Amino acid sequence: MERMVTPLPVAVPAMGYEEHVWQAEPDGLHGRARVAAASGPYRSTVTPPIADYTPSLPTGLAADAEDATTALVRFDTYARSVLGADSPTLGPMSSILLRTESTSSSQIENLTVGARQLALAEIDQSSSQNAEVVVANVRAMEAALDLADRLDSDAILTMQRELLEAQSGSQEHAGRYRDGLVWVGSSGITPRGASHIAPQAEHVPAAMHDLVAFMRRDDMPVLVQAAIAHAQFETIHPFADGNGRTGRALVHALLKSKGVLTSTTAPVSAGLLRDTEGYFRALGAYRDGDARPIIEGFSDASRFAASSGAELVDDLAVQVEWSRDRMSSVRRNAGAWKVLPHLVAHPVVNANLLIERLGMNGMGAQRALGQLVDAGVLEERTGMQRNRVYQHDGIIEVLDVYAQRLRRG
Repeated sequence: MERMVTPLPVAVPAMGYEEHVWQAEPDGLHGRARVAAASGPYRSTVTPPIADYTPSLPTGLAADAEDATTALVRFDTYARSVLGADSPTLGPMSSILLRTESTSSSQIENLTVGARQLALAEIDQSSSQNAEVVVANVRAMEAALDLADRLDSDAILTMQRELLEAQSGSQEHAGRYRDGLVWVGSSGITPRGASHIAPQAEHVPAAMHDLVAFMRRDDMPVLVQAAIAHAQFETIHPFADGNGRTGRALVHALLKSKGVLTSTTAPVSAGLLRDTEGYFRALGAYRDGDARPIIEGFSDASRFAASSGAELVDDLAVQVEWSRDRMSSVRRNAGAWKVLPHLVAHPVVNANLLIERLGMNGMGAQRALGQLVDAGVLEERTGMQRNRVYQHDGIIEVLDVYAQRLRRG
C-alpha cells in the first residue's frame, strides 16, 4: 500500500493571544438567557511581526509559485498583444477585467450581481443595492492600482474609504482603522465561539505598519509575498467593515507594484471564488502557523486567472471585431468609432456617460448612439423618449457566461 506523503508546512511566526472578558449588551433581538451566556472570557489574537520574516519554502512549492507568477506575466503580455499596446481597447479591457475581479471578490462574500445591473449602476441607473456595493468595490480596486507605487497605511485607508463611502450605513467607518473589536463568526453579540477574533483595536496601527514594511521588501517570490501579506491583513482585520474586499484589492496593488501585472488586471479573486471554503481554510491554517495552503491557493487562483482571463480577452475581442464589421458603412470619423472600444468596459451606456467620459457634447453623444443603434451594435432598452439607456447584448452575455462558469466551479 502506497504511503501518503504529507506536504511540508511553511512555518510562520506563532500567533499570540490575550485573555479578555466580554460583556454582552442586550440588543432587543436576543433573550436574557442568550445575552447572559454570551458574556464571559475570550481570547483575541495578537499578530506577530513579519517585517523581517522570510518563509522557508520547499523546492516544489517555490517552483509552483514562480510558475503561477510567470503565467500572470504571460497573461499581461497576451492582453497587450491581442489588443495592441496603443489600442483604445486595452484600457477599457483592463477596466472590464478589473470589474470582473471586483465582482468575483464580492461574490466570495455572497454579493452577487449580473453584468447588466453592474453596468447600470455605473451610470446611476440601477435599482440593485448589491450592484452599488460592487461598484464601490470597483472604486476600491481602482484606488489600489492608482496607489500601487506607494504601498503605505494611507494608501490602504484610501482603498477602504473608496469601498465604504458608497455603501449605505458604513460611511462612519470609511477610511479609518476600527476602534472596537471584530471577529469572524455567526454571532453578532459575542466573540465567544468565533472562528477568528482579531487583535484588540489598539494593536492595529502597529500591526499595519509592520505589514507595510513586509510588503515593501523585494527579496522573496512576489506571489508568496502577496499570499502571506493578504493572510496577515485578514488576520489583523484592521477595519470595522470591508476587510475581505480591501485585502483582495491590496493583492492587486502589490502585483502591480512588483511589476507582475503592468497593463491589465488578472481575475485572481475569480480563482479564489472557485473554492471559497478552501480559501477560508487556508486563512485558518495561516493563523495556526502554516502558510503553505494560502500560498498554494494563490498559485492555483493565479493560474486560473491567467487562463480564464485570456479566454475572456479573446471572447470580448470577438465582440469588438463583430461590432466593427457591423459598422463598416459608418464613416471613419463618426463619433460611433470613438465610442466603440469603450463599450467593452461600459456595455450599458447613456448620453451622459459619453459626455462625461469621452468629452462629447450632447448632440454628438446622441448622434453616436444613433449610429451604433442603426448599425445593430447597440439596442435601446427603455423605450422612453428621455433618459434612454443602450446595451451591447453580446458583451453582456460574455460577462454573464463567465460569471456563471465561476459559480459552477
